[in-house]
Amino acid sequence: MTIHSPAPIALFFQLSNDKDSASLDRCFAPDASVHDEKHTYNGIAEITDWFTESKKKYSYTAEPLEMEEKDTTVIVRARVSGNFPGSPAVLRYTFNLTGDKIQALDIG
Repeated sequence: MTIHSPAPIALFFQLSNDKDSASLDRCFAPDASVHDEKHTYNGIAEITDWFTESKKKYSYTAEPLEMEEKDTTVIVRARVSGNFPGSPAVLRYTFNLTGDKIQALDIG
C-alpha cells in the first residue's frame, strides 16, 4: 500500500529502509528531537547517532500502513520488521512538522 505523506516524512521512511543516515538533515530541522524507547535525542548529531545505532541493533525496515494529519502533526502507523522481540510490530510515529522539516518525532 502506498501512503502519500509530506515530503520530509516520506524521506524519513525511505532513509530508514535504505539505511542511509547521511541525509537525515534533509528531513529533520537542525534543533529537532526524537523520542524513542524512553530516550530523547536532540539535534541532528544525536538523531544521526540514534538512527545509526538503531539500524545496527535491530536491522529493521518500516512500512507505513496509514496516516492521519492534523495541522502540523502527522501520525503514521507503520509495520516495523527486524531482529527484535515481537517482530513484526505496528508502531505509531507521531511527527510534528515545521515548514518542510520534521521538528519532533515520537515513536511508540
